[in-house]
Amino acid sequence: MTSPAGDRRSLRKAFAASLSGTALEWYDFAAYSVAAATIFGHLFFPSGDQLASTMAAFSTYAVGYLARPLGGFLFGRLGDVLGRKRILVMTLVLTGVATFLIGVLPTYENIGGFAAVLLVALRFAQGVGIGGEWGGAVLLSSEFGDPGKRGFWASAAQIGPPAGNLLANGVLAVLAALLTEDQFNSWGWRIAFLLSGALVGFGLWIRLKLEETPVFKKIQERGERSSAPISEVFRTERRALVAAVLIRVCPDVLYALFTVFVLTYVTTHTDLSRGAGLAAVMIGSAFQLVLMPLFGALSDRVSRRKLYLVATIAAGIWPFVFFPMVSGGSFAMLAIGIVLALVIHAALYGPQAALVTEQFSPRLRYTGSSLAYTLAGVIGGAPAPLLFTALLAGFDTWLAIGVYLLATAVVSIIGVVLARDPDREEEAAAMESVR
Repeated sequence: MTSPAGDRRSLRKAFAASLSGTALEWYDFAAYSVAAATIFGHLFFPSGDQLASTMAAFSTYAVGYLARPLGGFLFGRLGDVLGRKRILVMTLVLTGVATFLIGVLPTYENIGGFAAVLLVALRFAQGVGIGGEWGGAVLLSSEFGDPGKRGFWASAAQIGPPAGNLLANGVLAVLAALLTEDQFNSWGWRIAFLLSGALVGFGLWIRLKLEETPVFKKIQERGERSSAPISEVFRTERRALVAAVLIRVCPDVLYALFTVFVLTYVTTHTDLSRGAGLAAVMIGSAFQLVLMPLFGALSDRVSRRKLYLVATIAAGIWPFVFFPMVSGGSFAMLAIGIVLALVIHAALYGPQAALVTEQFSPRLRYTGSSLAYTLAGVIGGAPAPLLFTALLAGFDTWLAIGVYLLATAVVSIIGVVLARDPDREEEAAAMESVR
């Protein structure tokens, strides 16, 4: 039997492995997102129309989301059959190698349209890796801990996106500041992607030292592993899957608006620069590093569903406050607006990992959580920047964007209504039997 001190060490290691792995993978994803919003349009999709180039670049951004369900189906199933740790090593390597290769990719100027084909293929590989990462990363930390504190421990994986986003934006901002625009557009942007190789090595060092989760060990010992977890989820836990998918839609769209599309908006509809947008996003991401676990812990003390409901309503309202705030071209207003938007996102994203995973039974949690995460990405995050761009071009007003986000908030509210609150005493007893 593991001692309490051993439990705590394992839990801290699992928290670190979950956070660092998702942070590194989201660094890869965020670096691409920023590059798509700023430079990939003319590097890989040259056109006389800046809007058309940007929309083409955002289309490849969407490919990363569209690839996630494949990763969710493939790695989610394997995670419930082979275990959490082994699969998380695979997803980290896949995402890191794809990102590194983007850093050495020839552009349209070198090999013509084939450059765009290769970019899409590598973006697809990124999406597959992240599609299999999230569900396992959440379980890695939450299955070592007390179910009564699942909101806090599961938030380790949720800190990954703002940490990765902060690191990616920081690297790109430093490069943009140190280099001329011609140097940055020619070769400077590649450095951010090439750094992925070193970061992946660090992540692997942490994950390879970690043991398998005690929950999966017990499932394995009892012979309770599902031989067909995907079909079993669709057959026996459909309501849980629908609820978990809908819960995730609004936060994905909110995040895409205030970390990706906002960079395009401020440079085309205000007097602010790309650097100002990047700085504001970095400030907001820094706040999220602290707020994610705080909101996760808060959800352990109050109703997780009620907290999520309040934050979803705030998300639907915020665009109608934000866009008038930034219309005057003030950096202070931009920073405050993005920070508050990301505070709302933290109130959603911090508790989200626990809320999604506890919809499913333990033997199907990797599969169910991965499917929910990836399918929601296709509905919410994948088309969001493209739709934002099209709505702004078609209606020539931010109001269309606000209505779009409000509609996604309604979708997520329906998901909260369908979701269940777990029996924490029952789950605590089940966890105790594992130890």
